[in-house]
Amino acid sequence: MTTQQRLFPSPQEVLTSDDWYTPRWIFDKLDLRFDLDVAAPPGGVSWIPAENYLTMEQDGLSTEWIGRVWMNPPYSNPKPWVNKFLEHKNGIALLPTSKGAWHQTLWESKADWVALPPMRFESPTKGLAKGTIPTRCWLVGIGYKEQLSRFGKVR
Repeated sequence: MTTQQRLFPSPQEVLTSDDWYTPRWIFDKLDLRFDLDVAAPPGGVSWIPAENYLTMEQDGLSTEWIGRVWMNPPYSNPKPWVNKFLEHKNGIALLPTSKGAWHQTLWESKADWVALPPMRFESPTKGLAKGTIPTRCWLVGIGYKEQLSRFGKVR
């Protein structure tokens, strides 16, 4: 494992533009428990079925990941998260549609993909996003093709 530079210099004390949470229905449909949520807010998210979570303070990019991971990374900079996800090789990620190089790297990997319908995310302070354009996302899995197929055709 490579040593990576710490992502955040200090603990998260206020919400940021990256604090939008995966809708509950995704976890209901996956019907999986995760060992680790690698990019969680302080206190975790109550409806994400993960035994443990890493916050900004624990720095999911420099902390070792264990077991089956759930990853909904900060969309402001998903590249380092995608790289670590591919190295870990065990989990499911929710990622935005993108033309970035990280997206191409992931597309060319052995990961399974399924497109999700446009959706709105949840905010801890605002509830379900309203008045915004629904986001187009992918669920990407390494080792979970059967679970991804519950959402549609898997690539």
